[in-house]
Amino acid sequence: MYKPNGMACFILTDKEGHHFSVFWVLVSVLLGAVAMLCKEQGITILGLNAVFDALVINKLNVLEFIQKLIRKDKLLENAGLLRKGLLFRITLLMSGGASILYIRWRIMGTGPPAFTEVDNPASFADSLFVRAINYNYYYSLNAWLLLCPWWLCFDWSMGCIPLIKSVSDWRIIALAALWFCLIGLICQALCSEDSHKRRILTLGLGFLIIPFLPASNLFFRVGFVVAERVIYLPSIGYCILFTYGFTLLSKQAKKKKILAVAVLGILLINVMRCALRSSQWRSEEQLFRSALSVCPLNAKVHYNVGKNLADKGNQSAAIKYYREAVRLNPKYVHAMNNLGNILKERNELQEAEELLSLAVQIQPDFAAAWMNLGIVQNSLRRFEEAEQSYWTAIKHRRKYPDCYYNLGRLYADLNRHIDALNAWRNATVLKPEHSLAWNNMIILLDNTGNLAQAEAVGREALELIPNDHSLMFSLANVLGKSQKYKESEALFLKAIKANPNAASYHGNLAVLYHRWGNLDLAKKHYEVSLKLDPTAPGTKENYNLLRRKLEQLQKKGGA
Repeated sequence: MYKPNGMACFILTDKEGHHFSVFWVLVSVLLGAVAMLCKEQGITILGLNAVFDALVINKLNVLEFIQKLIRKDKLLENAGLLRKGLLFRITLLMSGGASILYIRWRIMGTGPPAFTEVDNPASFADSLFVRAINYNYYYSLNAWLLLCPWWLCFDWSMGCIPLIKSVSDWRIIALAALWFCLIGLICQALCSEDSHKRRILTLGLGFLIIPFLPASNLFFRVGFVVAERVIYLPSIGYCILFTYGFTLLSKQAKKKKILAVAVLGILLINVMRCALRSSQWRSEEQLFRSALSVCPLNAKVHYNVGKNLADKGNQSAAIKYYREAVRLNPKYVHAMNNLGNILKERNELQEAEELLSLAVQIQPDFAAAWMNLGIVQNSLRRFEEAEQSYWTAIKHRRKYPDCYYNLGRLYADLNRHIDALNAWRNATVLKPEHSLAWNNMIILLDNTGNLAQAEAVGREALELIPNDHSLMFSLANVLGKSQKYKESEALFLKAIKANPNAASYHGNLAVLYHRWGNLDLAKKHYEVSLKLDPTAPGTKENYNLLRRKLEQLQKKGGA
């Protein structure tokens, strides 16, 4: 009823075979949709299936078909278009692809994504000549990465590849080389007398070009200059062309062993390069640093290296890379924000304020920069400006618990206790696990004598974050002041079990035992606290008081 062609594809021979072939076309459309869920480029697999169907299964003569199409020949079936249901299957593939694109368009929104000039500088160029020549240069770079994948970088934007603005730029040679090779291959694919050669070259070129079309900037603007991921599928076509070229050379070469050794050498080098690149992807530090030699002009590369160093606590080195990122791209607001944060922590408040002010001037809706600017202004005791900055941040990001937390700290510094409690409450509503906001509410209520309310807030917080030892500690202090010693002791011990090296936990538990009359246990925890933090003045004073009391009790016992 049907026969396999050796590549798991079924040739239409009768009605049963037709239904079976249609089934596999529909499966192909479904798998293409799944591929597109992973990456938009996945939908191009439908185009590859159409090319494979036409050239391999139906052995379509492309040149003959084009000639008959131009002459409007009615015998197109003789050219292979209608034979074996090819036209029907291609129509089915195109209909499926169009349906998938429509569904994606409805789900993702009707407008194209918004990109900035730093993402794809050529697409923002005013001159059509500059755009066209740079797009073609990007194509040549992608082709070179297929041929020689040595310059690999996780990001090629932000000045990594300067624009070609005149024909005197030597990089024009790359464009000429690319199109010389492509035109030569296309001519051979269409005009060669060898039908097998025509099919192989057309198949290879189709597999090389079709998957790359979504990244070509021809149909819509893309958000990158070069992206190595978009040449994964085109590499199929490259491998077909490379293998066929090697086959032709091996037939003509007299010293076949030398040719074989050369190909094996290329293969071995590429395997080694693959292993090296895979090892670089094992850690962020290696990945980011590997890009420094490839794209030293890319501000994002320096930013990521700086961020990685800052996350590891190496602030001095991070500052160097953040400064370089800002130098390379003076409008890089994220680098300014992170650099301002580090300078703020190092108490270099004036420069931090300048950077953060510039960041919000460049991008007025940058909520994180507004919040950090407020923190700096609060540290400089410019409270009104800080409050305004916090509210501006909240205006641009309404669900911003960290900003409400910092706003609460500002109000607490100004003794606006009700406003502080409301701000912290907003933070916990937006982020119920915001431990710092809960803690500050408990401490403020405790310090203002509202022990019952502080206890209620503490219990509410522990229900939401039951394993937070800082909340246990704060609630234990409140319960101790309320003379609920047993419950307070249990919470102190639980907090100490979670964080045994916190001197304040041992010190406050000692105070609880001291009040409770368990003087031996009080002495023990005072000593542990002083061992962990010998400079704690309150603990030292309490310990000395306890020692004098114990000495008095010993004297009375001796008398």
